[in-house]
Amino acid sequence: MSPTPLGAEIAALIRETGPIGIDRYMALCLGHPVHGYYRTRDPLGPRGDFTTAPEISQMFGELVGVWIASVWAAMGAPAPLRLVELGPGRGTLMADTLRALRTVAPTAAIDLHLVETSPVLRAAQEATLAAATPTWHADVASVPPGPAIVVANEFFDCLPVRQFVRTARGWCERLVGLADGALAFGLAPDPTVAITAAAAEGALMTLPAPALELARTLAQRVRDQGGALLVVDYGHVRPGFGDTLQAIAGHRFVGPLDAPGEADLTVHVDFPALARAAAEAGAAIHGPVDQRAFLDALGLPARAARLKARATLAQAEAIAAASLRLTDPAPGGMGSLFKAMAITQPTLPPPPGFAHG
Repeated sequence: MSPTPLGAEIAALIRETGPIGIDRYMALCLGHPVHGYYRTRDPLGPRGDFTTAPEISQMFGELVGVWIASVWAAMGAPAPLRLVELGPGRGTLMADTLRALRTVAPTAAIDLHLVETSPVLRAAQEATLAAATPTWHADVASVPPGPAIVVANEFFDCLPVRQFVRTARGWCERLVGLADGALAFGLAPDPTVAITAAAAEGALMTLPAPALELARTLAQRVRDQGGALLVVDYGHVRPGFGDTLQAIAGHRFVGPLDAPGEADLTVHVDFPALARAAAEAGAAIHGPVDQRAFLDALGLPARAARLKARATLAQAEAIAAASLRLTDPAPGGMGSLFKAMAITQPTLPPPPGFAHG
C-alpha cells in the first residue's frame, strides 16, 4: 500500500468501488480537501519540489508584463482590464509583471484576479500582492465579465486527463487499481467504443478533457468580450501517442503512484488540441513557439544586458545563468521543452513573440 495518508484513502476507495480513472486519481492527488498536494504545501523553490520560470528570474515576469502592455494597447487600452492569472504560485510572476506593466498602464486600469484553490499559496499571494488588491477565485467562472488578459504559466499541465491503451480488443481505459494491496496501473476490461483512432497495439492516448473545456471557455470569453490568453507550459506541438504522466517530489522524478498527495502530478500539454478547441470556439491562435523564441522576441537578451550593467560580478553571473536556463535550447532544456501560445480575440494583430506564428 502507498505509504501516505491519501494513498491509504485511495486504496480504501478502490476496494469499495473498484479501480478509478487517471483523471480521478490526479484530481484526488492534487486537490483532495485534506491531503491534496496543492492544498497542503508551498511546492515551489529549493525547499519545495520544483522551480518555475518566475522563480528563476524576475526577467520572465517582467517580459510577460511587456507582452500584456502591448496586447492591452492593441485592445484600445480598455479600463478596467481584468488581469487574470491561473495558478499564481507565490505571486512572483504577477509581482514582476505588474512592476513592468505599471510603467505604461495606470494602476486604476488594472483589476487583478487570481484563480487559486490552495490556502497555502493564497496566503503567499496575499503577502506578495497586497498592494494590488487582488480578488481570488476558485475557478474562472466567477471572474467578472469584461475585457481580460489571462496568464497561465505551468497551469494546464496539472489538469486531470484520461488515458487509453490500444489493445487487441480496442482502446481500453487506463485505471488505477490494487495489486497485492498496493496501487497499480491496469486496464478496463471492455474497450471504449467511441475511440476509433488507428494505432499500434500498446499505444497510449491521453485525452485532456478539462484542459480543452477551459480553453474553449476562455476562447469564447476573449472572442465575445475582448482580450487574450497566454499559455506557457511544457508540452508538445505535434499530436502523437505516449505516456507523459509524471510525478516530482524534492526536485526528483518519482513514480506517479509512489506518493499520492505528496508529489506533483503533471502531463505534457497537448498544444495542438488546445489550439483546435480554442479555434473551434472562434478565437485566433498564435503559436505555439518555443519559450526561447518567445522570450528572445520580447527582448530577454537586452533586458539581461541592462540588469548586468548595474550589477556586481556575482549578480551578473547569476543573471547570465538565469537567462541561459530560461532559454536553454538543448533537448529537455526549458527553452525548447516549454512552449508559448496565445489565444486572442480575432480582431487583434499577432501579439509580441508570435509575429510569424
